[in-house]
Amino acid sequence: MTTTLSVGRLFDRLKDILELEPIGEASGLDRPVTSPEVSSPGLVLAGYTERFVPDRCQIVGETEITYLSSLEQTRRLDVLRDFFRLPFPCCFITKGLTLSEEFLREASDAGMPLFRSPLKTNEFYRRIKPAMEEEFAPRTTLHGSLADVYGVGLLLIGQSGIGKSECVLDLVERGHRMVADDMVIVLKRGNDVLIGKGHELQRHHMEIRGVGLVDIPALFGIRAVRQQKRVEVAVELELWRGDAHLDRTGLDLETTEILGVPIPRIRVPLNPGKNITVILEVLAMNHLLRYAGVNPAEQFNERLIARMRNATAARNSTRDVEVRRYLQEDNE
Repeated sequence: MTTTLSVGRLFDRLKDILELEPIGEASGLDRPVTSPEVSSPGLVLAGYTERFVPDRCQIVGETEITYLSSLEQTRRLDVLRDFFRLPFPCCFITKGLTLSEEFLREASDAGMPLFRSPLKTNEFYRRIKPAMEEEFAPRTTLHGSLADVYGVGLLLIGQSGIGKSECVLDLVERGHRMVADDMVIVLKRGNDVLIGKGHELQRHHMEIRGVGLVDIPALFGIRAVRQQKRVEVAVELELWRGDAHLDRTGLDLETTEILGVPIPRIRVPLNPGKNITVILEVLAMNHLLRYAGVNPAEQFNERLIARMRNATAARNSTRDVEVRRYLQEDNE
């Protein structure tokens, strides 16, 4: 999935983390930003444009500004005109550098947005790369609740009104942490990492039927919430049905896909008197055991198979002894 956003929107989202300020006229803010990659002009300023990658935001640092200052005025103007004619959305200036009138004029004539940051170039790159990756990460919105239980991100799903929010509230009361309730925004990082978080307006508020909206950090403290958490296990809450087929050993592990990433999916039936909170804690701890290479279900199954094989071997050995004795004593 490809995300498209404007330069103006990108500036609003990154201005705090990158300490950005606009330079000159506020033009070109509607230009589309279609790539999460950023780069420096490098050899482009020397006239070599064959390897220029379009659609990337450009970062100009002290090296580029010093090089431009070393050129004769006529050559410098030609370089700046050629540079700003290239297809890229905007230009960032690092180290709080002061730009020449020629630079500002050529950028304005080309409708190129300029933004300045006091950060050093290396620090600017360190901050902007993960921020751009998050902006362009594939994402989806799920109906459910997300909690951090013993460091494991449990995504509670199920039909509306089944009790997902109440389960998370009980987990918070037992010392675990809430990430999002009712609506979970999931982003894909890399190839197989899913990060869940709540909507910025709804974050860390919970709706309890009969009570209304509850502010979790106000009631339980800031340690009761997390801004985001990796989604590791999907727990589907469903009403108890006597004829439902449920895995009773843990050998047949189901999975579900979110943004193409498979994660374990565990169905938990609900009936009166069941302590669902303790079950969720056990699910989280069992997942940690599996992550550490310990699978209790497989170990039990291997012990059972070994016991059956030993018993079968013992029976066969006894039968062989009885057959040999019979043949030895058969004098007919």
